[in-house]
Amino acid sequence: MNRTKRTSLNKKLLRRIILFAIVLVIATGTLVGVQYYSQQVENYSKQAFDFARTAANIIDGDRVLGYVETGEKDDYYYKILDFMNVTQLETDLKYYYVFVPYEDDLVYVWDAVNVEGACELGQHEKYMSEESKAATFEIFCQDPPEKISIQKDKRYGHIASAYSPIFNSSGEPVAVVGVDLSIPGFRKSIAMYLLLVLAAIFTITLIAQSLFYRSVEKNLIRPITQLTKSTGKMVENLERDRLADIDIHTGDEIEELADAVKKMDGDLHDYINRLSAVTKEKERIGTELNVAKRIQAGMLPSIFPPFPERKEFELYATMIPAKEVGGDFYDFFMVDDTHIALVMADVSGKGVPAALFMAISKVLLKTSVQAGRGPGETLERVNNQLLEGNNTGLFVTVWLAVIDITTGKGVAANAGHMHPVLRRKGGEYELVKYRHSPAVSTLEDIPFREHEFELEPGDTLFVYTDGVTEATNADEELFGEDRMIEALNRNGDDGATELLPALKDAIDAFVGDAPQFDDITMLAFEFKGVE
Repeated sequence: MNRTKRTSLNKKLLRRIILFAIVLVIATGTLVGVQYYSQQVENYSKQAFDFARTAANIIDGDRVLGYVETGEKDDYYYKILDFMNVTQLETDLKYYYVFVPYEDDLVYVWDAVNVEGACELGQHEKYMSEESKAATFEIFCQDPPEKISIQKDKRYGHIASAYSPIFNSSGEPVAVVGVDLSIPGFRKSIAMYLLLVLAAIFTITLIAQSLFYRSVEKNLIRPITQLTKSTGKMVENLERDRLADIDIHTGDEIEELADAVKKMDGDLHDYINRLSAVTKEKERIGTELNVAKRIQAGMLPSIFPPFPERKEFELYATMIPAKEVGGDFYDFFMVDDTHIALVMADVSGKGVPAALFMAISKVLLKTSVQAGRGPGETLERVNNQLLEGNNTGLFVTVWLAVIDITTGKGVAANAGHMHPVLRRKGGEYELVKYRHSPAVSTLEDIPFREHEFELEPGDTLFVYTDGVTEATNADEELFGEDRMIEALNRNGDDGATELLPALKDAIDAFVGDAPQFDDITMLAFEFKGVE
């Protein structure tokens, strides 16, 4: 039987970090480059036209043709020339000049002398190109457009030109002010800037990704690898009567899972040692279920109020397990100082596999959310993680929400789970129905929809598993959604701590003496807001 070769989590992480870094550098560099280029083009164009308009406004148009006709210079002529010389010297202008256009050539009036080859008064010159000629006569009118003209010439090089007309006292154009910028110099400055930006981005990204990789490798990959190896040798250790060698101290849920596995391993050894006793098969099953129950119950938060210092909300949750071990679980934790995450989930199936699948699912969900991922992205990531090596076909329905406790705004994702119930302040509990995504660990690489909502002070959110609505009495009748909503509304003014016991009493009264076949798991969150 051929088996697909698997890639280690370490290699996958390293590849994705490298790919992310490359994409980040390219994308950021491209965005910065495009934005910077557009901004610089706009700035240079504005600057060029500003200089052209400035000279056109200060030059007396009635004097210009006189200088061309006589060729004589006076104090006013030199005053304008000094202004253009100083401006060119103190700016990035390559050429700064004034000329009178004619049909076949142009005649210079002023030309800043800070560059080699500056033209004298009365000097003629043919147009550099037909494009240059067209641009000159397009600007030589009453209301000229402001368009940058880009040209290449052996003498002047690759330049971008801006033109502005000079008018006489009658409002007629008599000359043109020209401003030239060097295209290679402009592009060189942009290229240097981009190189510096890319170098900085690459360095920062490399350092950040290295630190991130080392942290994940140390706190997640190594422990998981050790757990995988240890659990893979559990059967061999049982035969040799040796305990699993697990030494993990991460200070988080990974360590909790390791302790749970160690405890399970120890309990299984105790169980094997009692196999010689009477009813060994029944005792084996009983011990296995008890271990799974203890692991399952021990991983759920059970201290209430969980955050006594928090006045923005009231939170209460319960799980009443059935006789048979199941996969129901709830969770809640602060993502940061202003956000709380709420989880309600139900693993398919019963027994130890479901309990272990529940434990892994709970750890992966919390780890992903605390890493800064939203509900949809978290479910997408955990979905793919659980599918790796999931030969049992187990899946889990999940309702996951992250709520800003300062504003009441939240984002939720529902992966095939029950509809949540919401009560607005002073109103009644109602089901919140919207289209769900598939359950987690069913199909690879599927997206999970997100649903935005907002709680007002006094609103209460209630979530649950199907053990509530599918509680069955002796006549095979289900408790159902309608009875659940009715029971919630009978106790609508109760706080979260009183609401869940009241609903459980209503379920017990309906079920009577019929056995409980599924876990009954509930969570109520009352938003009080910031005082």
